[in-house]
Amino acid sequence: MQVDLVTQADEELHSAFQRLIPQLTQNNPPPSLADLADLVRETSSTLMVARDDSGKIVGALSLCVYRVPTGVRSIIEDVIVDTAARGLGIGEALMKCAIETAREKGAKNISLTSNPLRLAANRLYLRMGFKKRDTNAYQMKL
Repeated sequence: MQVDLVTQADEELHSAFQRLIPQLTQNNPPPSLADLADLVRETSSTLMVARDDSGKIVGALSLCVYRVPTGVRSIIEDVIVDTAARGLGIGEALMKCAIETAREKGAKNISLTSNPLRLAANRLYLRMGFKKRDTNAYQMKL
């Protein structure tokens, strides 16, 4: 298994996200190839994929590192591991790569949110040193 930083959106990536996104959420459709190309071009975002030994994409996450007046912040979004590949350390490998990338880009911490029903993912985050925050999370639909 290996983790790669995505540098170009292609049909292989698009096909993988058509398979993976429905395993993460039913609230949003999988991204188009153009959406993925926009994401890869976005300088504040880093898209990472995990590949199994045969080279098939079996996981992904997105890391966003950005500057605000109080410093450099980072957030991990859309962590997905293919159902058939769970329990093999893929999520942990993706997270380690994201942590190191955020550190290299000057972030002092990383935020993430996770659905409470994703029990294994939440255990992984705690095991890796993330702390559950006591905060109010707000969202506005636009």
